[in-house]
Amino acid sequence: MKKSDIKIIGKDIQDQLERVSKYGKYYEDLVNDYMYLLDVREKLKKDVSQKGIRYKFTNGNGIEQEKPNESVSNLLKVEQLLLKIIYDLGLNPKVNPDNSNSTNSSKGSDNDAEFDLL
Repeated sequence: MKKSDIKIIGKDIQDQLERVSKYGKYYEDLVNDYMYLLDVREKLKKDVSQKGIRYKFTNGNGIEQEKPNESVSNLLKVEQLLLKIIYDLGLNPKVNPDNSNSTNSSKGSDNDAEFDLL
């Protein structure tokens, strides 16, 4: 995911909040946190794809050992935070029914999602 995609997602969430008259620093701060965590999530995913679930390292005694990649567990934590922020914003992700079974849709792919208000 590119930085421009993260900005688009942030703008989309802000637009959805405006449609339901949710304004203010509180919501703006949550959206900014969400965008920051999206960036962190992408970095963690990149680390896992580069190093794998486990990786080898050389300890202080010069012995090569293997240990779990902490990015895996951190990725799960970040995903939970992202979902929590969406919940706190009062949005609920759902698949757009217009795109769910259509392969010729001009609106987007089968995986397009939008958020419903809770």
